[in-house]
Amino acid sequence: MTTQELATLSNEALLVYLREIVSHIASEHDPDPVPDTQMPGGRTAALAALAKIKPEAYARSRNFLNGDVTRLSPYLRHGVLTLAEVRDHALSLVDNPQRAEKLINEFGWRDYWQRLYAEWGNSVWHDREPYKTGYQASDYAPELPESVIQAATTYTCIDSFSRDLTTTGYLHNHARMWFAAYVVHWLRVRWQAGARWFLQHLLDGDLASNNLSWQWVASTFANKPYIFNRDNLERYTAGVYCRECPHAISRTCPFEQSYEDLSASLFPRLDDPRMNEFNPTPQPPAPYSKAVHRNQPNLFIKPSPQPTGMPLLWIHTDSLNPQDPTLLAHPHSPAVFVWDTAGSDPWLLAERISLKRILFLAECLQQMPPQIELRSGDLATELLSAARTARATHILALRTPDPRLKAAGQTLERHLPVLWIDPPAFTDPSRTYDLRRFSRYWQKAQPSAFQTTRS
Repeated sequence: MTTQELATLSNEALLVYLREIVSHIASEHDPDPVPDTQMPGGRTAALAALAKIKPEAYARSRNFLNGDVTRLSPYLRHGVLTLAEVRDHALSLVDNPQRAEKLINEFGWRDYWQRLYAEWGNSVWHDREPYKTGYQASDYAPELPESVIQAATTYTCIDSFSRDLTTTGYLHNHARMWFAAYVVHWLRVRWQAGARWFLQHLLDGDLASNNLSWQWVASTFANKPYIFNRDNLERYTAGVYCRECPHAISRTCPFEQSYEDLSASLFPRLDDPRMNEFNPTPQPPAPYSKAVHRNQPNLFIKPSPQPTGMPLLWIHTDSLNPQDPTLLAHPHSPAVFVWDTAGSDPWLLAERISLKRILFLAECLQQMPPQIELRSGDLATELLSAARTARATHILALRTPDPRLKAAGQTLERHLPVLWIDPPAFTDPSRTYDLRRFSRYWQKAQPSAFQTTRS
């Protein structure tokens, strides 16, 4: 099948096609996508969402569940939009860059997470530092309770977040923080369990932003744990959950305390003089590279020398943009996208990606150039087969921090040169950045983050 053929499928035929792809990973916890609640994939929907952003309103209201958030994250995650073009558009809407400061700062967080992901790879699944809760990792349960997955905790807010996640594939960032805090600090479940479940369902799910945000809440990559109370929840939700919650009505809400009392209840060992027995002074994870690479994001593998001849264009899950630099440079070259369903570590199987997420990817592919061939199987094997069929001299792909994609590239390098093309830069690619904390990174990155691509 090609992207042109994919684009001709009706909604019903498209879901049949996608169910065949994910049939071996079907989950009882994965309801079918509901068209009127799921964000559509593709460049058209992405540009429509981009046209609606309001940088000043975002700064005022982003923490409210009904605030002027952008909902651009699924499109950024899959490369349908780039941070650089979104930043450029945001700055075009204001007469003073400071009016877009908060929004661009949030884009900086995404860039920061991606840089760490490029350096750490799959070790983003590991605790970067000890918990700062008075507990060790072994004190936390390894799996999510079924009541959380089934939205049956009896807490209206938590159950609503759970249903929204599995039904729509989206959660407001504040809701993600509240939910993660409940899972880690109230239930004392390891953050990895919640992060895995989020990745199954979130349309914007990627290991960098997802896992490192969970670590920030858990305190394994932050100076302290993140918690919330009922006052905070009611303020930013207009009380919509508390009005209906039986625990709020009966005054048995576990979040209805001051922060001081909640901290004392959740982390009693922090006041114990023997706390260091449970929570040793964290050492920075090594290495913290400050290496400079040719373009943004830093810390990617270096590009191969430019080969000659006809390339095979590798379209992957981070490059679902019709304006992808590889497609613009070689509009008549053969191109391939592989549904990664086989091999030693197939993405769709390893993360049990939901049908909602598969549908979003398919909708993105429907708006890609018509000649892209769609294959299914082992990523490297299918790409090499396609390259040989096309008699390609090398493979061209957009650079990515994803270790799965980089590993496939390394496998392909044994047979054909692989050239990685840089995405548009969000920050100055010639600078070195200290990644130990966001504040250190942003201190140097901020000036160039406010420079448009056209500057």
